[in-house]
Amino acid sequence: MEATRLSETKPVQALKPAKAVSFDEDHTKASDDALPLPLHLTNAVFFTLFFSVVYFLLSSWREKIRTSTPLHVVNLSEIVAILAFFASCIYLMAFFGIDFVQSLVFRPSPDVWISEDEEENEVLLCKEDARKVPCGQALDCSLPPLAPQAPIVTAQKVFEEKAVTVLTEEDEEIIKSVVAGTTPSYSLETKLGDCKRAAAIRREALQRLTGKSLSGLPLEGLDYESILGQCCEMPIGYVQIPVGIAGPLLLNGREFSVPMATTEGCLVASTNRGCKAIHLSGGATCVLLKDGMTRAPVVRFGTARRAADLKFYLEDPNNFETLSVVFNRSSRFGRLQGLKCAIAGKNLYMRFTCSTGDAMGMNMVSKGVQNVLDFLQTDFPDMDVLGISGNFCSDKKPAAVNWIEGRGKSVVCEAIIKADVVTKVLKTSVASLVELNMLKNLTGSAMAGVLGGFNAHASNIVSAVYIATGQDPAQNVESSHCITMMEAVNDGKDLHVSVTMPSIEVGTVGGGTQLASQSACLNLLGVKGASKEVPGANSRTLATIVAGAVLAGELSLMSALAAGQLVKSHMKYNRSNKDVSKVSS
Repeated sequence: MEATRLSETKPVQALKPAKAVSFDEDHTKASDDALPLPLHLTNAVFFTLFFSVVYFLLSSWREKIRTSTPLHVVNLSEIVAILAFFASCIYLMAFFGIDFVQSLVFRPSPDVWISEDEEENEVLLCKEDARKVPCGQALDCSLPPLAPQAPIVTAQKVFEEKAVTVLTEEDEEIIKSVVAGTTPSYSLETKLGDCKRAAAIRREALQRLTGKSLSGLPLEGLDYESILGQCCEMPIGYVQIPVGIAGPLLLNGREFSVPMATTEGCLVASTNRGCKAIHLSGGATCVLLKDGMTRAPVVRFGTARRAADLKFYLEDPNNFETLSVVFNRSSRFGRLQGLKCAIAGKNLYMRFTCSTGDAMGMNMVSKGVQNVLDFLQTDFPDMDVLGISGNFCSDKKPAAVNWIEGRGKSVVCEAIIKADVVTKVLKTSVASLVELNMLKNLTGSAMAGVLGGFNAHASNIVSAVYIATGQDPAQNVESSHCITMMEAVNDGKDLHVSVTMPSIEVGTVGGGTQLASQSACLNLLGVKGASKEVPGANSRTLATIVAGAVLAGELSLMSALAAGQLVKSHMKYNRSNKDVSKVSS
């Protein structure tokens, strides 16, 4: 039915922005008729007069000070200059004051669209949004169109509540235009000036094009203005992910309640148990080993010899200061720390490492790299820049260079778990944990040929914390590089457990960290935004929290495996209790 109705719909004429209505065309300014000269000439005269008399008076007073003449003793020319000064001030204040008041009283009409065939008549298709209630969670594409001039109302059940969506006649025309392909969906935010309304219209157009309902995808409750140009393009709603709390995690003498966004049952509960074991044993200690984001462009020369010449130049310690000055000029926080090169034939890969403050820093380091490339072009004009990223960085891919050299924050976290805690809380023994860690995390991972994966499930915790705090989830790939070590200490009674993570990539400013939900999770951890006392302190603290949470997760999962509890726990917390045989299809 819907497909037939759409095929019978006449194509909507192309829509484009109408000509902007000039403020001066609709409203006459009080200053327009105040003087006989044209307004721009009058302004020029008074501006010239103002700056001329100011210069004259300052010069005159400086001369009086030099000759010890009292400033209140003035001659005729100075009297005239003072009068001209006050006159020009009064005019300029009055002119801009009137213009400011009129700009508040008379506002220009918003951007609108007009039909190409009706451009001369300027028929408005997108007027001021006159809806009385907000857009609903989803739109029903199966409802027939109502009578002209009447609002089109659809209803969907979302989150077990009725949410009503009201579309105006103008919205319906725009939806038809998007469906017909005459209005690009990506341009709705710009043309409408209302991000939420654009998302609702795009959503309805998508439902009509695909014939699929989006009733389970919420629309309400998200600030669409905050994601424009920063987090997501062409939004039609948002996906809900539950956020649980593990903790308190006692780390470096401070307690943290760790937010984890996940849909995997048992994950939060297991991490929470690990936090409990750490807390009862006196807490964990975390040390930041290195802090530097990397970017590695690839350039090509005509010969391998020329590529080697640039490599020698970049790695010469005498040139580092010059390169640092060039690199650092684009940011207050981006400071070049080091540079390593690798050659493949006549291609050269340059891996820059720099500090980035509280930002994760990919954009920051990229700008610095671009500065250096532009600088090098002078002495190496035959250098051909193939890409600002040559995968020697390496971003969002498992790479030995990150595992060995580190990327972002390199962290090691350790704790000594007391024997009675291992027995009573973790339900296992120290000997069992040490043996299983060797056979699973070390030997088993080596047998599999893993790269940086000498752990039980570090990526589980990293991903959950990343999503909750607005990090880039794709960087879970290298951020989850981790080796988990366990050994018996204190005559075999207690357990020493540690995680070493060389490439945790996090930030507390920029990207998804500015969204309301993610910002709230960062605030819970006490690391929201940039540190005012020590630049970069918040992001470094967040990295240690990630490592501490991974330590807790590793400890708990390994204990469950050693005690044979894994399957039982997942059957209880990670499976549906519904009898699927009785569910009708």
